[in-house]
Amino acid sequence: MNLEKLKEAESAFLHKYPGGFEHPEMQLIGKKHRMSKRLMQAQDFFGKSKFRDPENICANMIKVINASSMVSLFEKPKFRDLLKTLTDKQKKKLSNGLRNFLHGNQEKGFNDMLDILRSGKLAKWSLMTIIPNYYYPNEEIFVKPTTTKGVIATFELNELIYKPQPSWEFYQRYRETLLEMKDLVNSSLTPSNAAFTGFLMMVMNS
Repeated sequence: MNLEKLKEAESAFLHKYPGGFEHPEMQLIGKKHRMSKRLMQAQDFFGKSKFRDPENICANMIKVINASSMVSLFEKPKFRDLLKTLTDKQKKKLSNGLRNFLHGNQEKGFNDMLDILRSGKLAKWSLMTIIPNYYYPNEEIFVKPTTTKGVIATFELNELIYKPQPSWEFYQRYRETLLEMKDLVNSSLTPSNAAFTGFLMMVMNS
C-alpha cells in the first residue's frame, strides 16, 4: 500500500470538506443514500432469529436490493426475477448462505450464495456484498467493481488481484486491507466502511 498517497488524499479531502463526512455537502450526499434507513431495514430483516422462513428471507433480499442506491438499476430486476424462479431447495440454500455469511461460517455462506447467483448468471460483487455491508456497516465491505479496481491501482495494493467473478479469498483480503487503511486516516472519514470507500472513490475522481 502507498501510505503517502493515502495521506495526501486524506489531506486534500479534509481541506475541501472540513469535518469529513460531517461537512454539509457530505451530509447531503449521505441523505441521498438513506443509509440509516437501509441499516435499520437490514437489522430488522436479517437478524439471526429471522431465518426460519427462506421464502420470506428471499423476499426481503429483493426489497433491500431494490431500495439500495448502490446497486445498479440494471441488476435489480434481474435479481428479483432470478429469485422468483428459484426452487424451494435453492431458496433455502440462498437463505442459509446469507445466514452463514452474517451469523456463522462466512466462507461457506459466501460460497453458497455465490452458487445460487451463479446458476442464474448473476454472480455479481454488488449483489453478494450489499446486504452484509448494510448489516455490519463497520465490519463488512461493499465491493463495487469500478471503485475496487481504482483503489487497487491508485493506492498500489499490489498483493490484490481483482477478478469479476466473486471469490471468498479476494473478499477476505480486500476487506482486511480496507480496514487497515481505514485505521490510518482521520475518524471523520470513517463513519462506516461504505463512507470510507466513498472517500477513496471521490479522491480518485477529483
